[in-house]
Amino acid sequence: MSAAQEQKHPYHLVDPSPWPIVGAFAALLLFGGTVMFMHQISGGVWLMAAGGALVLATMFLWWRDVVREAEFRGFHTPVVQIGLRYGMALFIASEVMFFAAFFWAFFNSSLFPTVYTGGIWPPKGITVFSPWDIPFLNTLILLTSGVTVTWAHHELREGNRKATAQGLALTIVLGICFTALQAYEYSNAPFSFRTELGGDGEILKGGIYTSTFFMATGFHGFHVIVGTLFLIVCLVRVLLGHFKPDHHFGFEAAAWYWHFVDVVWLFLFVCIYWWGKGGAPVH
Repeated sequence: MSAAQEQKHPYHLVDPSPWPIVGAFAALLLFGGTVMFMHQISGGVWLMAAGGALVLATMFLWWRDVVREAEFRGFHTPVVQIGLRYGMALFIASEVMFFAAFFWAFFNSSLFPTVYTGGIWPPKGITVFSPWDIPFLNTLILLTSGVTVTWAHHELREGNRKATAQGLALTIVLGICFTALQAYEYSNAPFSFRTELGGDGEILKGGIYTSTFFMATGFHGFHVIVGTLFLIVCLVRVLLGHFKPDHHFGFEAAAWYWHFVDVVWLFLFVCIYWWGKGGAPVH
């Protein structure tokens, strides 16, 4: 770069990138394929698989470009990092709004039960999960993972890469355990997401309780999977020698996201699993 072309400001003017439009197209394929699959339309599963693969490829290539900008090209100056922190904070705030909508639906239905729920909550005929079984175990797992990721961050700031990798690896294992236990819980659920009505219009399966339960816990489970992938990327970068004690926003963003997932689960456990079970039969 010549003296005339030398950048005279600390900001990063991002190069043109194909990944936003490619990612949007991939999300469209994934969403469309998922809807077709749920409605048993031919070709839906292939469209869903293609969209999912393209989403993963976009994530990988986009992350690769951002890593190059931060680690090798020196574009993430202190001023740029402030902007990145604001961006991550606003992203988490938008995720809070998603969950606020699900909690709103749950509390609206539980605090003001209607004739469709039998005038009680949980609705008549619903058998719920015991909060002190798998949900409590998953709570302990996520709280422990919050400790391990904080430990990893502390060790990174101290320049101890080996301990950082160990803390990250433990957090990833705990995240995978959480997902596996939730999948097992779903496979043994005493209720169904799909609504089925009897001849007199009575709800036999599904309804507002199962809809809010699966949407809230399932959306959180999706966030755990995304957070686990986020941490896996950070672990690979640590093993490759990336991140410095004073320059590691990628790791910080992953840790923020993981702590957000922890906090949301605490609300889910207290509100939906424990308080929301009321006097219903326990599975």
